Amino acid sequence: MDDPSTRHRGWEIALAVVLVVGGAFLLSNAVAATLLSIVLIGWTILAAGVLLIVRGVLRRESSAVFWSALLGGAVLAVLGIVVLRNPVVGAATFTLLAGAMFLVVGAVRIVLAVQLKEHRIVLGLVGVVSLVMGLVVLLNFAVATLTLLGILLGIQMIGEGVVLLVAGRRGLRPGRAAATPTAGS
Repeated sequence: MDDPSTRHRGWEIALAVVLVVGGAFLLSNAVAATLLSIVLIGWTILAAGVLLIVRGVLRRESSAVFWSALLGGAVLAVLGIVVLRNPVVGAATFTLLAGAMFLVVGAVRIVLAVQLKEHRIVLGLVGVVSLVMGLVVLLNFAVATLTLLGILLGIQMIGEGVVLLVAGRRGLRPGRAAATPTAGS
């Protein structure tokens, strides 16, 4: 017979392979992937701004909500247009934010590693890695601007594909624990 779980596993394996191959493609074309993702982000920001303006005009609950939606939408729409007109500036902005985030997260984890006895080694190690990543991004800003987002997207896609392959092989499903024997059975 046709077991539904076998059918699902087949699709999961196919999707996992597509994700891994797509991630490898993104890694091999990191600059194009970065610029394409920035353009997609720009269109998303622009659409969100326009929708927020339309929402504010159509649903006038109060003067404060109207002006908040109108001004917030206008700022988002202008930001989306700026990113679309110059994707390299958008990439530079996102790269600067990512580098700063890596630095801050790394520093916080190192401080936590010093303060907490539990998980000290893991927190310290991950903190140092994040700190180094932040320094690499910010000290190589010109190179990182055009490649960082594409590399991160490629790594994320490969990671998602690998997780899907592993979960599919083990029969793990969201909302359902893995089948483990209980003491009474």
